[in-house]
Amino acid sequence: MPDTIPTELEAPPYRLRPLCAQDAPALHHLVNDWEVVRMLSRLPFPYPRELADSWIASTQQIQQKGEGYHFAILDKDGTFMGCIGLGLQTTGPSARIGMLGYWIGRPYWGKGIATCAAARITSWALAHLDISSIRANVAADNSASARVLERIGFQKIATGKQVFASRGSEQPTLIFETTRHMQDMRHSSAISGTFSAPKKLVLVSAAALIDAKGHILLARRPEGKSMAGLWEFPGGKIEAGETPEAALVRELHEELGLDMSRACLAPFTFASHSYPTFNLLMPLYVCRRWQGVPTPREGQKLAWVPPQDLRKYPMPEADLPFIPLLQALL
Repeated sequence: MPDTIPTELEAPPYRLRPLCAQDAPALHHLVNDWEVVRMLSRLPFPYPRELADSWIASTQQIQQKGEGYHFAILDKDGTFMGCIGLGLQTTGPSARIGMLGYWIGRPYWGKGIATCAAARITSWALAHLDISSIRANVAADNSASARVLERIGFQKIATGKQVFASRGSEQPTLIFETTRHMQDMRHSSAISGTFSAPKKLVLVSAAALIDAKGHILLARRPEGKSMAGLWEFPGGKIEAGETPEAALVRELHEELGLDMSRACLAPFTFASHSYPTFNLLMPLYVCRRWQGVPTPREGQKLAWVPPQDLRKYPMPEADLPFIPLLQALL
């Protein structure tokens, strides 16, 4: 489950909030439309009024169990315009993916509402849920939904077939997917306009903070940053003119409120990794002494992790080589 279940998500100029019983009349009015329901695989047509009540109640139970999150899409004046949701599927012993679905009432088509809502849910889910990717299945003849997914950084990965209750038959589908790296590349493309420029070298200094129990501090990257939702060793970029040690002292104070002496930082190892849009060089320091209590100052979540459990936390690729070395050390 996420750290906290959001009571509302902003998707300017729209808002998303968990579904409630009061949404049932508006939901039924909008979804009981052949042009809407024929694109939704599980819904019958006509759509019974009582089904709206039971479905909303089921989404609340699913959310309480941490198995999925469903939201009403609202205009700025509170008008109900549609729904968006993310179900969670287990794909392996410790692997999960999100399954995205959404619909917009026909009076509100053509305004970019689905694009805003889907982009917001995608960003939130990758930052706060332990999932490796997000997928979406759309009917092959639903070109509008396919364009929405492509616009927000999804790519078509396969085709399939699915029974559509309203149509009473099996229909061809397109399967789309996005990952944290794909979202980062989308944002980089929006900024630079291209991926063809030579990769820049990014210098980052990181620390393995080790407490008296031999546990290591990890920080989860918050929404809005690249690779949001992944766990990493605290640290940050080395600014021009800084030494790696000075950068780490500064970053640990800014991010965690810690006061440290450079003498407490012991050089341990380094990582070099080529990401799609940049090359990373990252020295890692070991630290066992500091002043203050680590406190998240930038929206990140913190966890003290036993060395043997480090692999249970999804990390950026550059951090992974540190795990066996730290396990051997401790």
